[in-house]
Amino acid sequence: MILSDKRILEEIAKGTIKIEPYDRECLGSNSYDVHLGKHLARYVNKELDAKKHNTIEHFDIPEEGIVLYPHEFYLGVTEEYTETHAHVPFLEGKSSTGRLGIDIHATAGKGDVGFCGNWTLEISVKQPVRVYAGMPIGQLIYFPVEGEIEVRYDQKKNAKYSRQISKPVESMMWKNKF
Repeated sequence: MILSDKRILEEIAKGTIKIEPYDRECLGSNSYDVHLGKHLARYVNKELDAKKHNTIEHFDIPEEGIVLYPHEFYLGVTEEYTETHAHVPFLEGKSSTGRLGIDIHATAGKGDVGFCGNWTLEISVKQPVRVYAGMPIGQLIYFPVEGEIEVRYDQKKNAKYSRQISKPVESMMWKNKF
């Protein structure tokens, strides 16, 4: 079951869903549109190692936009900071984004109850495409949780991505034990 627009508004009023900045025009019948933030990043090295901290270089999207290229992997970020304290948020691409050949996440479309932060986007493109800061890039949908949550994500000691800032965050796989 996905929350409807009225239920999303109720949860925002209760404080269990927070979206900043919030614009009522971005609320669809069962989703909320999010926008591409002005910061992007790329990994410094072309070969990544899952057991090591791979550094990224940040850069900003100029006013005239920036062309993204196939076979390159970009980390982006949503303009919106969100908090979700009682539901499971999912971030999906918009159909208009997909029709430009833009994928906004490789695997990480689901958030956890208690996720607080800007969403890091895992961007790849099928052909060269110019993108702009502030353009609609995805949509959040919310699922209710059945049962009581024992530990929310923002309360976990090993939560690697809690309180993400308005810049893309690199993989923290290296913090796992394996």
